[in-house]
Amino acid sequence: MYTPKIPKPTVLSVSQLNYYLKSIIDNDPRLSTIILSGEISNLTDHYRSGHIYLSLKDEKSVIRAVMFAGNARRLQFRPQDGMKVLCRGRVSVYEPSGQYQLYIEDMQPDGMGALALAYEQLKNELSRQGLFDPAHKKPLPRFPRTVGVITSPTGAAVQDIRNILYRRFPGIEMILCPVLVQGAGAPPQLVSAINKLDNDGRCDVIIIGRGGGSIEDLWAFNNKELAYAVYNCRTPVISAVGHETDFTICDFVADMRAPTPSAAAELAVPDAQELKAHYMSQRHYVQSLIDSRIREQSDRQILYRRALDGADIPGRIDRFWNQLSFYQKQLQGIVTNKISLEELKLQKSADKLESLNPVAILKRGFTLTEQDGRVIKAAAELDKEQPFTLTFSDGKLTAKAIDNS
Repeated sequence: MYTPKIPKPTVLSVSQLNYYLKSIIDNDPRLSTIILSGEISNLTDHYRSGHIYLSLKDEKSVIRAVMFAGNARRLQFRPQDGMKVLCRGRVSVYEPSGQYQLYIEDMQPDGMGALALAYEQLKNELSRQGLFDPAHKKPLPRFPRTVGVITSPTGAAVQDIRNILYRRFPGIEMILCPVLVQGAGAPPQLVSAINKLDNDGRCDVIIIGRGGGSIEDLWAFNNKELAYAVYNCRTPVISAVGHETDFTICDFVADMRAPTPSAAAELAVPDAQELKAHYMSQRHYVQSLIDSRIREQSDRQILYRRALDGADIPGRIDRFWNQLSFYQKQLQGIVTNKISLEELKLQKSADKLESLNPVAILKRGFTLTEQDGRVIKAAAELDKEQPFTLTFSDGKLTAKAIDNS
């Protein structure tokens, strides 16, 4: 039996060993490009550098992994712990720690497309922030004067919007703000257009949208900055992106969502013909109501006239007048008797007062004797040393008593 010779061990440094293992792995074509399925754990997203560090694991094993900033910027979704993903990359050794790891070049959700996942993630994030809350929705003006339109100047959407606006409401003014509606350069232009029309102040309502397409074609309308611009816009915004079954983040944030650009134009302005028909019907209704009231009042006047004709008004007036004359004579008799009775009472009182009048007593030959402001009723009350006054009916005399007793 052949027994191979075991070479004498060579003394290596740690760096030499790590370098040797790295060179073996790097030169293995089977490890230069692999697709690995696993669940994300221990994810660390360095926002300053842009690098993403994580582990991929299955039921039994785990491997460290890193995705550098240049590749991470191309991700359409946000990796999270517990998410199952498919990663394409290469296996190599990180020499300083001697740890082999996966260097990820591309990552996709396992079971869901990256764009679909990114859409759901952004939708959930903005919903938690309240951007979709109906309380923040502004009502559309009933009779706008100017409509701003943000869309591609060459697409069919702008023609549909223009035709419907002018057909439904001929006096409307439309301000077109031309933009890209797909591709990497579209979101900044859409955000700038929203801010420009809002700050301009002439628009009563803004329509933003485009025709239908794939999720990739409509992706510019799933932009976070655009969502904030629509949310902060003071002018009511109608979002009309794609077809009826297409929903974008812009649709959820806008004050009104239209299934198509044509439908957005119909929502933005009223139909002049319908308004005319409505007001004509209202006019006819009011006129018929007035005519009905006039007929009703006319019929009522006829009834009143007939009632008056059969009521013998002149005869009733004569009877009322005779009664009034009778009552007037009665009242005059009562008043005359009352006055006579009061005059009689007054005369009796005057006679009584006259009988008590001291002047009348003096006229009958009596005098009034006074001394020092006192009425003298007896001779004994008179001070014989002082003069006194005698009052007659026709005047006064001053006298002095001579004592003859």
